[in-house]
Amino acid sequence: MELVAPAGNLEKLKYAYTYGADAVYIGLKKFSLRIKADNFYEDEYKAITELKKKFPGKKLFCALNISFHNKDIDNFLSELDYFKSYPIDSFIIQDIGMVPILQKNFPYAALHLSTQANCINKEAVRMYKSLGFKRVVLGRETSLAEIREIKDAVPDMEMEAFGHGAMCISYSGRCLMSAYLTGRSANAGFCSHTCRWNFSVAEAKDLAESGKLYLTEEKRKDEHFPVFEGENFTAVLSSKDLCMIDHLDDMKKAGVDSLKIEGRMKSLYYVAMTTRAYRKAIDALEGRIKEEEALPYIAELYKASHREFGTGFYYSRDDADITTAGESSSDYELAATVGARLSDQEARAICEKGRALEADFKAKLDAMHPEAKAAKLKDYADHPDKVPHACSGDGQAKLYECKALNRIDEKTYVEYIGPDCTGIPDTDFRFVDPETGCFTPFISHNQAYLLYTGKPVKENWIIRTRVNKN
Repeated sequence: MELVAPAGNLEKLKYAYTYGADAVYIGLKKFSLRIKADNFYEDEYKAITELKKKFPGKKLFCALNISFHNKDIDNFLSELDYFKSYPIDSFIIQDIGMVPILQKNFPYAALHLSTQANCINKEAVRMYKSLGFKRVVLGRETSLAEIREIKDAVPDMEMEAFGHGAMCISYSGRCLMSAYLTGRSANAGFCSHTCRWNFSVAEAKDLAESGKLYLTEEKRKDEHFPVFEGENFTAVLSSKDLCMIDHLDDMKKAGVDSLKIEGRMKSLYYVAMTTRAYRKAIDALEGRIKEEEALPYIAELYKASHREFGTGFYYSRDDADITTAGESSSDYELAATVGARLSDQEARAICEKGRALEADFKAKLDAMHPEAKAAKLKDYADHPDKVPHACSGDGQAKLYECKALNRIDEKTYVEYIGPDCTGIPDTDFRFVDPETGCFTPFISHNQAYLLYTGKPVKENWIIRTRVNKN
């Protein structure tokens, strides 16, 4: 069973591949249903082309799943040469009008039917096959029993189904609520996620909390729809998150060829943790690793933020009908990413730079008038971070490129996690300023530093920290 992961930008694409995805789906500019994701633009196709070379056999899917107006098609056609620069293996579409355009201009790329087309029966699958589609991403309302019937009827059509992530309260995600309440159309990629908002019943709080407030429809007076759940606010339209990691055998038996993870707008940490968990679970299912080897990684899935988990429509719609509020908080957050290890020569150059700065600092201090020097020494005693301390480069510790995504100081609890590592704590790490070659007491968001550690970390590992919940 293939594993398809999301990527909202280039870095997430790299981590999705690194942490086990067989294929990754991205969006291009304004033609994707996740406009607010970073998506891809300008000359990033060059980096993606090089990335695919580093991961031979990995696939790249492009979501062109908006509902196209005439002007959208014109805009797409005007940028054909740009789109052809990307190493795209398939396009994910819902708009039938795009079929001949893509077949003519991208004959090497397969067509995948988006879940937005809400294809949920075998006759529809046959029709899409006749149009040239290679794969159907089934509507999320399809049960496992129905998937088995569809696969038996059209065995040579690839079946892709969502296995994890946020579910949309509207049918196959074709939502009008965002456009109605905010003027931002979900079907054009501008979803404001209004179904996740917390609503209250103005001037009727006591009545709402009593459980006696509900809606009825004129001709269905026996059907009651409660408008309040929980305390103060309710998310009446917010569905559970889908999680099928404990049911992959059932999905495979039903005929699912490809399992898809939702989340192009989710964090790099979510992409890495979720992709890794499903990679290990699928590998265990298909006999590449033992089940007990996969369990620690599956347990880590719950350390990424998520709403209450459910199984959607796969077994019964009863579970899909239950709404939920909020999301679980994680004990960890992404703090930094680990880049390439510096060569011994590069490390020596950094350390020499630090020692030169340290020596110059000492020489200037020694040249001061005794009274001025005494004042400086007192200041440095109160503010030791002003004194440069060169990275020695001695011992087993090595230097790695490091990109900070949150603030970390030397007292922070950190763990390293990787594609095959659930967590290595480190209390002896240091950070080095590459410009000075000296240790720095903390690192800040979106700045490049060097990690100095004796732990066996690797490129594209993640540094996470514990969340202070006080």
